[in-house]
Amino acid sequence: MSNHKLNYMNGEWVASASGEIISITNPAHNQQMVGTVQASAIEDVNLACEAAKKAVKHWARLSPVARCEYLQNAADILEKRAAEIAEIATREMGKRLIETKGEVLRGAAILRYFAQEGYRKLGEVLPSAFQNNLFYTMRVPVGVVGVISPWNFPIAIPIWKIAPALIYGNTVVFKPATETGITGAKLVEVFEEAGVPPGVVNFVTGRGSVIGNSLVENQHVDAITFTGSNFVGKNIAKLAVESGKKYQLELGGKNPAIVLDDADVEQAAQLVVDGAMKQTGQRCTATSRVFVQSTIYESFKEKVLEKVRAITVGDGLKTEITMGPLASKHQFDTVVSYIKTGLEEGATLLYGGKQLTEGVLSDGYFIEPCIFENVTNDMTIAREEIFGPVLCMIKVESYEEALEQANDTIYGLSASLFTKDLKKALDFAKNSEVGMVQINGETGGAEPQAPFGGMKESSSGTREQGQAAIEFFTAFKTISINPN
Repeated sequence: MSNHKLNYMNGEWVASASGEIISITNPAHNQQMVGTVQASAIEDVNLACEAAKKAVKHWARLSPVARCEYLQNAADILEKRAAEIAEIATREMGKRLIETKGEVLRGAAILRYFAQEGYRKLGEVLPSAFQNNLFYTMRVPVGVVGVISPWNFPIAIPIWKIAPALIYGNTVVFKPATETGITGAKLVEVFEEAGVPPGVVNFVTGRGSVIGNSLVENQHVDAITFTGSNFVGKNIAKLAVESGKKYQLELGGKNPAIVLDDADVEQAAQLVVDGAMKQTGQRCTATSRVFVQSTIYESFKEKVLEKVRAITVGDGLKTEITMGPLASKHQFDTVVSYIKTGLEEGATLLYGGKQLTEGVLSDGYFIEPCIFENVTNDMTIAREEIFGPVLCMIKVESYEEALEQANDTIYGLSASLFTKDLKKALDFAKNSEVGMVQINGETGGAEPQAPFGGMKESSSGTREQGQAAIEFFTAFKTISINPN
């Protein structure tokens, strides 16, 4: 199947009005072209939004049970195409094939979860102050939803936005990150093969600087759901408010782990390294700061170094590799810049942080996993999201000191505590200023049935996934019927 992808509007694959394409290269072999996508113009966005608006009335009137069948079909097809889609995702953005295969299967699970939402209640009967009055609520779709997704989870994140949008009766205009536009197109092929009617799912690719604002501002779009950087997210929020649209933002994180002196040091070290280095650290839920009680600091450090030294960096398509490249030259340059800043500000580079250029690694964006110590919580590397395999180790004397520093951030996505002390675990669950708390687990991870999202500048508030998703993708309607 060709990896030269078109836009998808009103059930047809069409070239962009601009006549231009964007080439996508493999970050493990940056001279190797993976394929091309359309460099769309504002005109293309307008056509996609018009198609979604035209389709929404019919789709919204379908029974949710009927919409359920489309999502179940899509889940089956996604599973059948798992190997193909996982491979293209790895070739586009670099993370290991085992990780992209897991992401495909997670996508299928998300589709199946939201398919079952078609059987759940969409309102309730309420008591009325007026005798014989029938007083009830129902949830209705918001309309056309613009979906803007990132490159780091090119399968799961679009699906956990598109699936609830569809099951609750909305239509979609989907714009993936350009870096993973081919993977995005393959997801749309899955919905097409599942028989989703024309106009219900539409797809445009292109640079955010060219078409991003036009999707947010389009008159036919009723809501925008976005995952990405805080800078872009704040601009989307501003535009959405100005044009009267609902918006949902999932943004950055600076996720802390706290390791106390009663913790299982072996387990904590493994899970902290997993949290920091999985998917080359390119996760909004990645562990980026670890606060370690001084009495176990040295033993924990040695365990962390042992785990990190065992990481093998290389092409994510190779089975022996345990960490792939950074996703792009831009991301590589960003991570290198932060490592340099950390050294300039006085942190000690305990391990790694060097560009890998020998042999088969010579033409990719490869970097060693990086561990800093002697980090203070006011350093740039401890405050800003790096989005790479960089872990900052910070020594503390007590749980109270660790919690205070862990909370001292503009972000509030995820946090972990490693301890056997139930009292401290419960205190952490209550007082950690994040949306997702882990006790003796890594900061990353999410399940389809649970709400996903953060506090502070990590999120706009409404949660993704689980039954919480209904809050964003529907609106309440209150009905009063007097039979007299």
